[in-house]
Amino acid sequence: MSEYTVTGTFQARDGWQSFETEIEAPNENVAEEHTLAEFGSQHGLKRTQIEIEGVDA
Repeated sequence: MSEYTVTGTFQARDGWQSFETEIEAPNENVAEEHTLAEFGSQHGLKRTQIEIEGVDA
């Protein structure tokens, strides 16, 4: 599995907040899914409140 850097923004109480996170996944699509699941779980967000701007290996 490779390590991917996922960047984007999520909707916080005071507007949109940017983020950058490292995810270990077999491919870019799985890295995106793990990021959405992680932010949804940790911050109580729906997928529509998270915008992924890029996934880099």
